[in-house]
Amino acid sequence: MTRWPAIAKDVAAFPVQPNMPDYDAARRDFSWDQAREELAGLPGGRGLNIAYEAVDRHVAEGRGGREALRFIRADGGTRSLDYGDLAEQSGRFAAVLRALGVGRGERVFSLLGRSPELYAAVLGTFKNGSVFCPLFSAFGPEPVRQRLHLGAGRALVTTRALYRKKVAPVRDSLPELRHILLADADGTPEPGTLDLAALLSRADPIGEVAGTQPEDMALLHFTSGTTGTPKGAIHVHGAVAAHYATGRFALDLHPEDVYWCTADPGWVTGMSYGIIAPLVHGVTAIVDEEELDADRWYRILADQHVTVWYTAPTALRMLMKAGAERAAGHDLSALRFIASVGEPLNPEAVVWGQEVLGLPVHDNWWQTETGGIMIANYPAMDIRPGSMGRPLPGIEAALVARDADGKAVVTDGQAVLVTEPDTMGELALRPGWPSMFRGYLNEEERYRRCFAGGWYLTGDLAKRDADGYFWFVGRGDDVIKSSGHLIGPFEVESCLMEHPAVAEAGVIGVPDPVAGEVVKAFVELKPGNQPSEALQLEIIGFTRKRLGAAVAPRLLDFTSTLPKTRSGKILRRLLKARELGLPEGDTSTLEAPAGPAPGLGKEQP
Repeated sequence: MTRWPAIAKDVAAFPVQPNMPDYDAARRDFSWDQAREELAGLPGGRGLNIAYEAVDRHVAEGRGGREALRFIRADGGTRSLDYGDLAEQSGRFAAVLRALGVGRGERVFSLLGRSPELYAAVLGTFKNGSVFCPLFSAFGPEPVRQRLHLGAGRALVTTRALYRKKVAPVRDSLPELRHILLADADGTPEPGTLDLAALLSRADPIGEVAGTQPEDMALLHFTSGTTGTPKGAIHVHGAVAAHYATGRFALDLHPEDVYWCTADPGWVTGMSYGIIAPLVHGVTAIVDEEELDADRWYRILADQHVTVWYTAPTALRMLMKAGAERAAGHDLSALRFIASVGEPLNPEAVVWGQEVLGLPVHDNWWQTETGGIMIANYPAMDIRPGSMGRPLPGIEAALVARDADGKAVVTDGQAVLVTEPDTMGELALRPGWPSMFRGYLNEEERYRRCFAGGWYLTGDLAKRDADGYFWFVGRGDDVIKSSGHLIGPFEVESCLMEHPAVAEAGVIGVPDPVAGEVVKAFVELKPGNQPSEALQLEIIGFTRKRLGAAVAPRLLDFTSTLPKTRSGKILRRLLKARELGLPEGDTSTLEAPAGPAPGLGKEQP
């Protein structure tokens, strides 16, 4: 593969010396037991709780007055919570849950924007010993209903507008959802809902943090696959050891940092690195309540004196598209480290950071299932643009050989590893790190299929060079990555088929210069329906209402026949190959040819 020149580092010139100045020494000396010893643990030896490590520990150790969260309002003004405030508000939320009878292990969902209420709810749920399940506020009613149902949601925190639009239409199908708490009820909650502010005002903030153990469930993150329903990945309180270690090594967090993770907490990055990791490190975390705008983001970086910035390739590409002149005039001298995650970071973005922002962008790699960063480019390590980097201390990564059917090759119970440099295999991790998911909720067989021959199989294809840098090649399945979101084709196809004119649908991701990929649908119509631009717009609008704009197709073609195997499975890889003009590969199992109706491709912004 063509590779860009490496970007060398002069560690001696860094304004702050990195936490990991010597990568090889850190890997040699590190142990997860050592990382766990850095945590406080609950007083009296009652176990380990994420919320205690994130807020109450700081208060107990005399740091309650330190600024924890700085919210940037739409008008550019700010409001802050210190660690003492956050301890009190999360304690009140835990008391509200107790009063409502929401108990240990029961699921509390959120459908909120980036507001103070969200952060109090996350930490308060942990304090109560309940399990937190974040939802992305752009989801439509059906994804919300499906996840609440699968997770057996007992309580939901949301706003009046989101409740009316996305929860009320499906509430009758959710009998286990007993409590809906409106963050903005203003004394007049919707029928069948509760006024969260009124409940919090009467709650006791001093309650004891629940005595949870490291293996007790703390988080449930739903992630879509290529087939079937969304999967609920289970994470435990012990994962906080990995959040602490990866925040230290991969993000180089220091107590005096002003840190900004731009990811929404509805996704795993916004939870692990927008809430848990920065708070455990006691830093000040920036929270922008608005969406991406180039000028606004540059102003935030400058005005808030951000030192560590963790963002996504999509955002970086949008800033690149806006032009280097947009960065001019903004004092970014406080910024000392930039990292990116969500999808592979193209080399141009790494170099653009160096040229325009004065710092290269450091790519890293992980998944919902890993719970934390697994492979990264580090502050003191030279960057090879386009590379994912090298494994974290405590993480053993390898490439597993795959057979012609895409399955891991296992001999005598051991996975066969790819050892030749620059040779593709399936990226795999040796189990045992603290933030590894402990299962898929109620789907033990689905969980077991993720492991083979002593390794966790990520489903991603990669190469490793002679120096141990990993390079992403592509997904081993059909999951679509759009603007940092993982989108399962099956979920979109199922929604399309609910439209009365649609007989069948196939969905793929197609390249997009900003989003990485956008969703494209191929639709077979039922008899009596004719392809038209009006029908295209109607179907796209139909899916947007149910799935939300982040998940629904932006492109749609009509086709007379979808390519399928003789057993009836839609060949998405063939749809993609034909769309992009790539080799079609083996078509021996193909049932019938397929093709789009000419001139009827429609994109919606």
